[in-house]
Amino acid sequence: MKKPELLSPAGDIERLKVAFAYGADSVYLGGEAFGMRSKAGNFTMEQIEEGIKHAHSLNKKVYITVNICAHNEDLAKMEKYFKELESLKADAVIVSDLGVFDLAKKVAPNTDIHISTQANTTNYASVDFWRRLGAQRVILARELRLTEINEIKTKVPDIELETFVHGSMCMAYSGRCLISNFMNYRDANRGHCSQPCRWSYMLVEEKSGDAIPVYEDEHGAYIFSSKDLNMITRIPDLVNAGIDSYKIEGRMKSSYYVGIVTKIYREAIDDYFTDPGLYSSKIPYYQSELSKMSHREYTTGFYYGKITGDDHAYNDSEQVRIQDYLAIVNS
Repeated sequence: MKKPELLSPAGDIERLKVAFAYGADSVYLGGEAFGMRSKAGNFTMEQIEEGIKHAHSLNKKVYITVNICAHNEDLAKMEKYFKELESLKADAVIVSDLGVFDLAKKVAPNTDIHISTQANTTNYASVDFWRRLGAQRVILARELRLTEINEIKTKVPDIELETFVHGSMCMAYSGRCLISNFMNYRDANRGHCSQPCRWSYMLVEEKSGDAIPVYEDEHGAYIFSSKDLNMITRIPDLVNAGIDSYKIEGRMKSSYYVGIVTKIYREAIDDYFTDPGLYSSKIPYYQSELSKMSHREYTTGFYYGKITGDDHAYNDSEQVRIQDYLAIVNS
């Protein structure tokens, strides 16, 4: 069995270096435009160049997100951006739009293209379509079961598959949410999500205008708020499904989060490929370490079937936090 790639988030240059220091094979990051996390810190072109050089000096990779729902006004700027990224030797660009895909193929023919989870790829016919167009990888929609992923890999073996294994979940299909735009005019599909799924909601009775809690709780009801994904105890299932790259969510998270989550998944993957018994024996340790940074309660998401009420954080939108992150030790 081929050991899967461990792909970590890089919200800025510090987190990029932390991810590699703690065992990531590659990172994904966004520039100052065209990515889905406009408030992640993000990278100037000079910082992207620095990050790529640092990664390549370690024989590791950098993938650049260009996965917004693009409008006409974006295309000319994207053309220049793709050319610059190719000149810097970015390992891949992550796109979701057919027109943007075509543009990248034309102006940056030597740069790999990965299809974003925003493209909502849920079946082997779509994966094969992207393969025939020339994509090197598809980041599958989060709403797939492991059995479906395995069938996709069996039917379309000549393309890499990437899935999320840890981090925040979105209540909207493949993250394509409209609530943020509706509530406060911040377009989640252009990188400006305000996370209204974490807000408290009540029912309103039409005639009286009375606000009614969905259930008895003085804080309201967090009916859209999902628990966080955590697949650390299911590495064998991920391997058997044929997934090529395990993606950690969190470009908005701290260096501590990036370092610890990367370290534990690196350790778990290496342990499993060294000795499955060793991996099994260390599961309580992995879980203990992953409980030390801020997180919501954990779930395995859609991997084993449709989600239930147990996969939602109905009580509040706050994260579990039992320790404080104080500093980075440099020496």
